[in-house]
Amino acid sequence: MGSRFALASESNPIYDMTDKRSTFRVHSWLRDPRNPILTPGGGWFDVGCCMNPFALRVNDDYYLYYAGADKNGGRRICLAITPVSDVTKWTRLGPLFERGKKGSFDENWCVLPCVHKINGKWHLYFSGQSADQGVGLQAFRGIGLAVSDDLKTWSRYSEDPILLGDGFPEWPDNKGIAGGGRILEIPKKNGKILYRMHYTLANGVPDKTLQINQAKQSVIAHSYDGLTWFDKRVVMRPRAEAEYENAATIALNVWKTEKRWRAIYAGIGTQFGAYSICEAVSDDGLVWDRGKPGENLALPPVGDGWESKMTEYPNVLEENGKLRLFYCGNGYGATGIGTATAEILD
Repeated sequence: MGSRFALASESNPIYDMTDKRSTFRVHSWLRDPRNPILTPGGGWFDVGCCMNPFALRVNDDYYLYYAGADKNGGRRICLAITPVSDVTKWTRLGPLFERGKKGSFDENWCVLPCVHKINGKWHLYFSGQSADQGVGLQAFRGIGLAVSDDLKTWSRYSEDPILLGDGFPEWPDNKGIAGGGRILEIPKKNGKILYRMHYTLANGVPDKTLQINQAKQSVIAHSYDGLTWFDKRVVMRPRAEAEYENAATIALNVWKTEKRWRAIYAGIGTQFGAYSICEAVSDDGLVWDRGKPGENLALPPVGDGWESKMTEYPNVLEENGKLRLFYCGNGYGATGIGTATAEILD
């Protein structure tokens, strides 16, 4: 399932990028002309949107976990399967579990799936949106967990979230949190595996200013069992000098190359007024280089069609020696999920 996208190491050699490139280098993504390849309307569960793709390769198939919206706007985690050889032939299995009960952290939405095998069992982390009114991003107040033995049949681990938006002294009252990133495995010298989750601190609050209303930080937390998470850190922030990501950066999708770490993510800024897909590189997986403003903008909105206003929620895995990207376009998945491929760098 693409080990470079899960395995890391406790200590990594430093790759000296000084004077070895004149500009920051992003992947040359080739958009699929058939995009979007998974559109809303496959069933009652995704008539409103198909958003937040997270793909796993299982033998010769892709298992695509995503959030689908019903006619009333309620969102649930769904699963669709297609052959790797043709990413347009999807079989939709529908929702994997129901939303939370009234008053719960996920009463309205279950979105942003992240799937990883921990201690022999599959873990699916998802973000919940409560029914809290007038609080903006602060309504996303927990990441929940479902578990499975076969990747198809899932049960909730708990009705309560296992990860909250707290633990950052810079934002002591924050509740907003969202997932969507990847989990890495870091082997420790004592033989244990440390799991690193990339997720989003959604610290924005209602305001007319985009940089306040949509404020988000890319953060990480660590765990040995997938249940108790600690050592929370900010690894990327919005930057004022880059107008496409001066309001928000969200959870990183990270992988290890032969020479360094790479990440793909989405930023929000005043240039587009919405998301665009960006890239970053790192020597250690913790401190990230984005180049000069404009250099790391990898997949911006284009044309007048399904991705003309925004591109977001990137999810990458390796496919036969290349990279396969799944992502969303306009309206946070209202136009569906698309795909692109690129040659591997480094």
